[in-house]
Amino acid sequence: MAKIPGKSETIENAESAFEPSMATEQVRAVAEQGVELSKEAFSKLESNVETTQKAFESTLEVAKTTRNEVSLKTIAALRANAEAGFAHLEALVAVKSPSEFFELQAAFVNKQIDVSIEQARTLQAVMLRAGEDASKPIKDAFEKALKDLKAA
Repeated sequence: MAKIPGKSETIENAESAFEPSMATEQVRAVAEQGVELSKEAFSKLESNVETTQKAFESTLEVAKTTRNEVSLKTIAALRANAEAGFAHLEALVAVKSPSEFFELQAAFVNKQIDVSIEQARTLQAVMLRAGEDASKPIKDAFEKALKDLKAA
């Protein structure tokens, strides 16, 4: 008579409690439980896939919008710089002395540096906002997934 550690009944008593007629029902119950758990896991996986797909679609839409905005701002900056350059050339044609030329040239260069800095700041602000907007859906989906994992 062997004893199972921590159990008060013997192996013979445990074996005598086994009923072959109940075995089919027990196997069926375990199989049904496995199927239910698989369905639940698949449902969660499917939900997570849908959430991730929506997050990526949203991110791609933000990227597209940002690309358009950056393109328009870049074109506007190039146009402004070209117009300023042509206006400067027209002013240089009217110069009457070398000192006036150098004064005009220095003023133009200083102004273009200031304009370029402002244009760079504008593009930087657009790109920073785009980065935050593009990463938000993925960040939210990731946080939701972590929250769901902690709850499970």
